[in-house]
Amino acid sequence: MKYSFSEEMFNWRGPAPHYFVFLPVEISDEIKLLAASFSYGWGAIAVEVKIGGSTWETAIFPKDGRYLVPIKKAVRFGEKLEVGEPVQIELELTASV
Repeated sequence: MKYSFSEEMFNWRGPAPHYFVFLPVEISDEIKLLAASFSYGWGAIAVEVKIGGSTWETAIFPKDGRYLVPIKKAVRFGEKLEVGEPVQIELELTASV
């Protein structure tokens, strides 16, 4: 399953700050229906993510009824992504990370 969307990146503060983008509600709802086939534990689902010229493998995970895409530091800097700005993402569910 492949998806393309644009949502704002946000900072989740903690001992080590992390950056994420929520999947849109409609896509999250569709993935919830597929989760049993793709999840490898506690709701995490392996995906391949593409932002600009950057592609990497990671996992999305559920939070507040939606899924979160973690954004790697190298991608944030390489693609010049800013908190609060929309990020165009291509995402594909995969079998494993």
